[in-house]
Amino acid sequence: MKIHRLVRIGLAAAFLVAALPAAAQDPVTVEAKVSPLRLSKNQEGKLVLKVGMKKGVNMSALPALTIELEDSEGLVFSKSFFTGSDLALSRVEIDGKECFDLKQPIEIPFKVDPKADRGVYVLRGRVKYFAFKPAEGVCLKSSARFSTSYSTWGIPAREGTPTR
Repeated sequence: MKIHRLVRIGLAAAFLVAALPAAAQDPVTVEAKVSPLRLSKNQEGKLVLKVGMKKGVNMSALPALTIELEDSEGLVFSKSFFTGSDLALSRVEIDGKECFDLKQPIEIPFKVDPKADRGVYVLRGRVKYFAFKPAEGVCLKSSARFSTSYSTWGIPAREGTPTR
C-alpha cells in the first residue's frame, strides 16, 4: 500500500515540475570545451564557452556577467573569475538596455603547468548573469554551471606549438 502511495506522489511531483511555466526554467545554457583537448606541459590553450539563450531573453551587460572557475588540475588561468569587461565581450543595445552580444563563443586563455601530471581531468565553473525578457517585463539573476573534460600529456610542448 505504501509503495503505491509513493508512486502516486512521485508521479504528481513529476507532473508539477513538467507543468511549470517556461519563465521558471533556466533561460541560459552553457556549453564548454577545452581547446586543444589533449595538452602538453607548458602548452597554451583556451576554454571556449558557448552561451545559448531562449528566444526573447537577453543578457544584461550591467551588472556584468561573471565567469567563475573552480581549481583545475594542471591548468593555469590568470585568475579564478572573469567579468564581461575582462574578456572584452561585445555589446549591443536592445530596447534601450545594454546587453552582451553572445553570438560568438567566449574564449579564456590558459597555460598548462610545467609540473602537470598526465591524466584525464574535468574543468568546472559557472556563469553568473542577469537576464531579462522585455516582452514580459521579467528580470532574473541566476547562474548556469558548466563542465568539460581535458587530458594532459607527460611530455612538454615543442616551441611554437599552436592551439587548435
